[in-house]
Amino acid sequence: MKAEEFLEKYAMGVRDFSGVDLSEANLSGAKLNGVNLSQANLSVVNLSGANLNTANLRYAKLNVARLSGAHLMGADLKGASLNVANLIRADLSHAILRKASLVRTELIRANLSHADLVQANLKNADLREATLRQANLSRANMSDVCLRGGFLTGANLEQVNLINSDLCRADLSGANLRDAELRQANLSRANLSGASFSGANLRWVDLSDTDLSWADLSGAKLSGANLNNANLSNANLTGASLVHANLTSAKLIKAEWVSADLTGATLTGAKLYATTRFGLKTDGIICEWIDLSPTGDSSIIQYFTPEGSRDFFNATSPTISIIVDKPLDHEANFAISGAYFQIAQQYLKLKQPPSLENSRRRTVFTFRIDSDEALLPTACIAVLPFQDAKSTQRNLISVVEMMKSDDTSNDASIPFHRIQSFNQQLEEALRQADTIKQVKNILALTQRLSFFQAPTQVILTNSSSQNLIVHEHPNFGKRLINRSDVSDAVYDDKYDEAVKFIPFSVSTVIDFIKGFHYIGQ
Repeated sequence: MKAEEFLEKYAMGVRDFSGVDLSEANLSGAKLNGVNLSQANLSVVNLSGANLNTANLRYAKLNVARLSGAHLMGADLKGASLNVANLIRADLSHAILRKASLVRTELIRANLSHADLVQANLKNADLREATLRQANLSRANMSDVCLRGGFLTGANLEQVNLINSDLCRADLSGANLRDAELRQANLSRANLSGASFSGANLRWVDLSDTDLSWADLSGAKLSGANLNNANLSNANLTGASLVHANLTSAKLIKAEWVSADLTGATLTGAKLYATTRFGLKTDGIICEWIDLSPTGDSSIIQYFTPEGSRDFFNATSPTISIIVDKPLDHEANFAISGAYFQIAQQYLKLKQPPSLENSRRRTVFTFRIDSDEALLPTACIAVLPFQDAKSTQRNLISVVEMMKSDDTSNDASIPFHRIQSFNQQLEEALRQADTIKQVKNILALTQRLSFFQAPTQVILTNSSSQNLIVHEHPNFGKRLINRSDVSDAVYDDKYDEAVKFIPFSVSTVIDFIKGFHYIGQ
């Protein structure tokens, strides 16, 4: 059909042109909104600036077609062939391009916002500065595409193939790239904040100077990736593989990377304030120094020898274990949950509730702590619901006093400024403990229940896996041998004062503190 005949019929109200052959026709600027050109042959056609809004172009052939500046908003192009077509600055917002073929298509500055591109083939397509906000590109083939400076905010790229693609300076904030394939892609200087890369393959990807703050990279494969100077603040890297990755000067402030594999990775200059160093695999890492300042301004630098960096990153999580010589019942469980909830409102360093292990004979509450330095003050607060709190706190004070002893001071086992810091933190915790006890109703219920009056044992475990029993009631464990020996009632203050039982020695304390991994110098 000739272009003139086609346009004349359209002007007369005909809309169904399915299967028509208009190859090489000149239809530039034509007003064809709502037209049905499904399965039509439109190869090499000139539709520059044409209005094809809401048109039906299902399975149409538009290979090498000229569609620059064309309006295809809401058009149905499912299964259409647009290989090597010119769609520069075209409006394809809300268009359906499911399973369409756009191999080597020019889509520079095209608008594909909210478009459906599920399983579309965009291999080698040019999408420089294109807009794909909220577009659905799930399982699309985008290998070797150029998306430099593209806008993909909130786009769905789940299981997409982006091998060897160029996304330099692209905005993918909030995008979904779960299980995506991105091997050897260029994402340098891209905005990936809040994006999900869970399970994605990012091997050998260039992520230098990229914003990955709050991104989900759990289980992602980042072996050999270049993350030099990348911002990974608050990112989730749990279980990620970072083997031989370059994390030089990367900002990892408050990042979560438990069970991550950092074998052979480079971490020199990384910013690691409030970032756990526990549960990592760090064989062969390269790390000369790290930045532990809260804002990453290099005000707190820690230097390492090769052995020192291994010790620092292979530390285990410090814990506080409160073992109660009585099984937990429902009423006590309700009381302890409420007590710790309210205590945490007053003492913000108690960030997480304890894990709980309940048996027929005993109950174990375990708190995981961010740093060794927080063990003593946090233990001072964690024991508050229990009747043994007073004697436990007294023993914690004894730990610090033992560090101040002449023997310790003379041989410089623990630097004086460390002892001062422990003392100040413990004194502050004791003041806060007094404040918490005075707040009405926080501990009211626990004080009435026999569970909290049972004998306890309190064990601190440092990041070198060394234990220190800071409290053990004299009757702890005896009720397991003969329940008649000990009642559920607690020993009173007079009994407590008379016993003054300290289950550790100066040498035990010194060895325990020596096993600390310190933050900063």
